[in-house]
Amino acid sequence: MKTPSAQCVAACGTAGSPGLIRFGLNEMPAGCRVMRRKSKRGLDVILAATALSALWPIMLLIAGAVYLRMGMPVIFRQERAGFRGRPFVFLKFRTMSDDCDETGSLLPDSQRLTRLGLFLRKCSLDELPQLWNVLKGDMSLIGPRPLPVKYLPLYSREQMRRHDVPQGLVGWAGVNGRNAITWQRKFELDVWYVDNWSLALDAKIIFMAMATVLSGYGVNEENQATAREFLGSGNGTHRGTRGNGADDARSGGTGSRSS
Repeated sequence: MKTPSAQCVAACGTAGSPGLIRFGLNEMPAGCRVMRRKSKRGLDVILAATALSALWPIMLLIAGAVYLRMGMPVIFRQERAGFRGRPFVFLKFRTMSDDCDETGSLLPDSQRLTRLGLFLRKCSLDELPQLWNVLKGDMSLIGPRPLPVKYLPLYSREQMRRHDVPQGLVGWAGVNGRNAITWQRKFELDVWYVDNWSLALDAKIIFMAMATVLSGYGVNEENQATAREFLGSGNGTHRGTRGNGADDARSGGTGSRSS
């Protein structure tokens, strides 16, 4: 009689086999799903803890630079939707000032995005605090990017499937166009990841992410300081000319940058 682990290997394929790439989580036997999620979580903890241990001096320098350039707060916090839509507090380094016009309204994102913030975004260094989110279990290293909770009612049933896996620091959409592609295409790539998830695919995304960061491709939409807001598939995918309010320090994190 096969043990649960042997049954999982038989159903899901062995390491390096095509089955690892093509066997989606929702199609796996329940025991196999649990085993592979635990293995993914274990790797997340080890890699996030190692990265935080190695990168804390760089993070301290970035925090100091953000404080000197923009003041407090240094960290941008926002409620975002995680695994199965559960809300959590998403962290990133602040990249925008809180400059206002004569009426007290925040200036457009393009005018608030600082040179330091632009550099941090281009190099994805603003995302480093999310290693703490990964360590806590809010996120995974690899998975669809967590988006604002307010988007949940706007998803189609198919798009909502992006929450069938933990949300990640970098995802399949992020290495296949990032913010240079439409919301619809992002969600298609997110769902493809859900249906084809494997540790081998995660490893591939990590290597692709390195190349994406080095190239700086897709950090923002063309002619936009930040990604535009998602309004739902039935109402178009973009809003106006202003970005989606990435780092609104004065409001305590009510903005909604998409990545």
